[in-house]
Parts: sequence; structure tokens; C-alpha cells
Amino acid sequence: MRVVIAEDSALFREGLARLLADAGCTVVAKVGDAGALLDAVRDHEPELAIVDIRMPPDHTDDGARAAVTLRERHPRLGILLLSQQIETRHSVGLVTRGGFGYLLKDRVFDVDDFLEALRRVAGGGSALDPEVVARLLAAPRRDDPLAALTPREREVLALMAEGRTNVGIARRLWLTDRTVETHVGSIMAKLGLAAGDEDHRRVLAVLTYLRAST
Repeated sequence: MRVVIAEDSALFREGLARLLADAGCTVVAKVGDAGALLDAVRDHEPELAIVDIRMPPDHTDDGARAAVTLRERHPRLGILLLSQQIETRHSVGLVTRGGFGYLLKDRVFDVDDFLEALRRVAGGGSALDPEVVARLLAAPRRDDPLAALTPREREVLALMAEGRTNVGIARRLWLTDRTVETHVGSIMAKLGLAAGDEDHRRVLAVLTYLRAST
């Protein structure tokens, strides 16, 4: 896997590069600002870009805005946002096309899960941090379309948002595959998502609660 790293902390950037190299990835560029990120992806055509949300030049959401530009210019590029704090402003638009992840930086230290998330995103899947999902699901409004979901269905939906398959959800919640299938079907019905392509419906389900919670 060819990877570009965009992170303004030299220490974190070099540590992440070493971790990826040890895992067999090829780090084709390491940059410290949003402009250099755009140039590096153009020049090296990686499969994955790992992007810090806050970086120069403004030290606000430059990385996230650069990620939006990358998605427009390189639709097949996997993009993984990293952040110290939960920010969801750009997540909804990016998650719609797949190949997107958003993790808190602490997740890097759980190496196996982090590398699994990288592979999912590079392969066109998704990986949303459980804390991000929990924040989005924590406070339903009266007009929230998620209000009809049971607590268990919310748990299943949260794991769907992290990019888990039905089998992965079953293992995490100690349920049978058939039970998870039943919960997913109920979620789709309650959200008014008609039968069709299963992967497409899963994305729409995730988008429904992202939009309801932001």
C-alpha cells in the first residue's frame, strides 16, 4: 500500500511513518501542511492519504478542507482523517463516497485495529472512530429519524458506521449472524430505506444519523 502522511508534528509524523513501514506499507511522502499534501498526492498517486485535521497554514481545519479537495480530484483515493478532538463538520460529505475514515489520534496506539482501519479505507470501505459515532448518536432530537431505533439497533448502526461487516458486528456484540441481519433489516425499515443494493443502503443509513446529529 502506497501512503502519503500529512501531519505537522514531526515526531508524530515520523513515528507513524515507521509504524507503517514496519507493517509493509510504502510511505511515498511525508508533509507538514495542506498545500504540500495536495502536491504530494498529485505527484505520487498513493492508495491512501493519512491527514491531520489541524495543520498549517491556518492551524484550523486545513487538513479536512484539503481532504475535501482530494476527494474531488482523486475519487479513488482512500482518505483517513486524524484528530485530537472530535470534529464532524466535513465528515458527512466525505463519507458519502466510501474510502473514508475518521479516527482520534489515540487509536494509532492500538496498532492492529489501526492497521485494519487503514486497509478498509484503502479498499474503499469506511472506518469511523467509536467515540465520534457515540457523540453523534448521544442526543437524539424530537424530530430525529433515529428515535424509532431500539438501543440495540443503535449499537448495530454505530458499528456499521465504523465500517464493520455483519460478521464483525456479530462478534463485537456476541450475537449470531442471523440476529445481526434481523437488526440491520429493522434499521433499514425504520429509516425508510427501500430494499436494493445492500452496501448502498448501509451508506444511506450512516448518512441519515450523521445528518440528524450535526
